[in-house]
Amino acid sequence: MNKKLQQAKYVFADYFSAAIAWMIFFSYRKFLVNPDLFNNPELVIGDPNLYIGILIIPFFWLILFIIAGAYRKIFRKSRIKEITQTFSTVFIGVVIIFFTLLLDDVVPSYRSYFESFLVLFGLQFLITSSFRLIITTRTVKKIHRKIIGFNTIIVGSNKNAVELFKQLDGQFPSSGNKFVGFVNAKEYKDYLLEKHLPKLGHYTDLPKLIRDLEVEELVIAIERSETQLVEKILTEIEDTDVVIKIIPGMQDYLLGSVKTTSIFTEPLVQISPYMMPPWQESIKRIIDVVASLVAVVLLAPVYIFLFLGVKLSSKGPVFYWQERIGLHGKSFMIPKFRSMKVGAEKGTPQLSSENDTRITTFGKFMRKVRLDELPQFFTVIKGEMSLVGYRPERQFFIDQIIQRAPHYRLLFKIKPGITSWGQVKFGYASNVDEMVQRLKYDILYVENMSLAMDFKIMFYTALIIVQGRGK
Repeated sequence: MNKKLQQAKYVFADYFSAAIAWMIFFSYRKFLVNPDLFNNPELVIGDPNLYIGILIIPFFWLILFIIAGAYRKIFRKSRIKEITQTFSTVFIGVVIIFFTLLLDDVVPSYRSYFESFLVLFGLQFLITSSFRLIITTRTVKKIHRKIIGFNTIIVGSNKNAVELFKQLDGQFPSSGNKFVGFVNAKEYKDYLLEKHLPKLGHYTDLPKLIRDLEVEELVIAIERSETQLVEKILTEIEDTDVVIKIIPGMQDYLLGSVKTTSIFTEPLVQISPYMMPPWQESIKRIIDVVASLVAVVLLAPVYIFLFLGVKLSSKGPVFYWQERIGLHGKSFMIPKFRSMKVGAEKGTPQLSSENDTRITTFGKFMRKVRLDELPQFFTVIKGEMSLVGYRPERQFFIDQIIQRAPHYRLLFKIKPGITSWGQVKFGYASNVDEMVQRLKYDILYVENMSLAMDFKIMFYTALIIVQGRGK
């Protein structure tokens, strides 16, 4: 499947739709002022605003659709959801256009504002949704006919796995699963599923298999005697972007955990790799960049003060760079204003404590009000961190945490942050025990990510800084 080509189809369709809608609407607005427009077409064709709008307005719509997440999960679109998402996005876009471009236009009456709003909304929605539905319908038909599909691995090897494989592989219309093989959860002498699919290895091989085979879905169909392994299986794949589906138990039906988008597919518990709705993820990134840029500009005097404070209080460089682990387990360099003496950490990595003699006098002040973290705004702008996430750690300590709490790897699904729920509760961790204690709050954040949660954490972080309650 060529995702970029599919995205290009939607982008071109949306651009073309916006251009057509604007041309028709522009002509309609001219007609309101001059009903004799058909005898004077030059009033439309000769107006440069028509062509400026054709160039600019479609780009506005593309930006809005990107924020709304219209070009994500490009092969997993539901036609009903497509219509509802387009409806809400177009409504917001038309409101913005009216308040920024059209509110001061000369019109015969105020009633015409309302009529013009409905006309632009109707044109934009009908034309955009029509082109999108054409593309989506063609894609859905190809998926149903198994022309295109999602590389899928089954976790499981016996009766449940065989039954589910036959159901998914034989159903029509197809749900789009293209089975490439299976991995076993437990060791057996024989594997029933091996008669139908190749055995790719053990569930601990999943991260490599997902990467090498470009797997998009994972179906967990283990036996009842293997259910204690579910947590371990999920831990192995927590930092991947696959869609996970699990055979539900009766409690899952009762609790409403079973999600499905089609009446023809098998009902399964679905775990999405996306932590937040696409529009919230887009706004979160916009807030990260804008707030960081504003902070860098407004706090310029503070940066100068801290620069001089570190420079004059102890010998050595002003900034301290340290390797940390972030999104998808990738390393990056995190900058801080140096709060410890030069050479404070040699050999084995050490965590700081409240009365750490390695911390300078000025460093204690900075850490108390979290000012040593200010250079990380540049890391946020770069895209390696977010304002709110989890505090990134060094690999040395991550290895120790994972031995006691393997689900730590769930944090790798998101970007680390300058502040976090765990940071608000505990501040700096002085030992691995505190890291593990702090972890539960960071896991809760990952499972409940939202803009509202981010604002709460930022508010309490600011309160801690003002009150000087950091440690």
